[in-house]
Amino acid sequence: MSEALGSTSGALAGRVVLVTGAAGGFGSAAARACAAAGATVVLLGRKLPRLNRLYDTIAASGPAPLLYPMDLEGATPDDHAELATRIGQELGRLDGVLHCAADFPGLTPLLHTDPAAFARAVHVNLTARAWLSQACLPLLSAAPDAALVFVVDDLERVGKAYWGGYGLAQHAQHALVGMLQAETANSSVRVSGLQPGPMRTGLRARAYVDQHDTRAVDPGRAAEACVTLLSPAGTAHRGRVWAPFHPLPLAETATP
Repeated sequence: MSEALGSTSGALAGRVVLVTGAAGGFGSAAARACAAAGATVVLLGRKLPRLNRLYDTIAASGPAPLLYPMDLEGATPDDHAELATRIGQELGRLDGVLHCAADFPGLTPLLHTDPAAFARAVHVNLTARAWLSQACLPLLSAAPDAALVFVVDDLERVGKAYWGGYGLAQHAQHALVGMLQAETANSSVRVSGLQPGPMRTGLRARAYVDQHDTRAVDPGRAAEACVTLLSPAGTAHRGRVWAPFHPLPLAETATP
């Protein structure tokens, strides 16, 4: 690791954290880590059976989470505003938002890319994250110490050929971290990004063949870094993208 991760036990005690993409490979690992650190977790995702299983796992050993099924692809700004309103009404506070939800249709030359798939990737990976952040900022600003965390990908990798709308959205998100931090610099809200490195998830499997992907690790390896950024310790990473694990070699490439 390029930077050491400290203990996160109890780091989120008494806090409410919204995790998007909670049904996914990394989102579920991050949600479990946040709950283990003491947070009440709001699980947002589009696959209810997976959310229910995650709920049972978390509730068995800690604070019961809240389920919020929602498909970010079709959700409107009003839907995001309603989510923030319901969190405020039911929990009375929001201390963190962790953006894990992502859409990646696979590596495809632009010439052969389905325009709808391109637009979906840009929307889910960028626009929906911005809309949800906008909707949650009033609640976050009311907390004494709040964090807005974007899970992002390695620009050296996704800036290469065939990454399409997903790759473009990743570049925009890196810029969004700095932009939002500048806008919230005088508030209690910290904005940061997390670049967790290669993980063994369904999303990565669309770009790399599993049996040949020796760099990918279990998502739980990076989940504790999410807790760090959402906790007061995340102040050290305010306004920047944190890559706590060794970056991928620049020579790593992928072809469709």
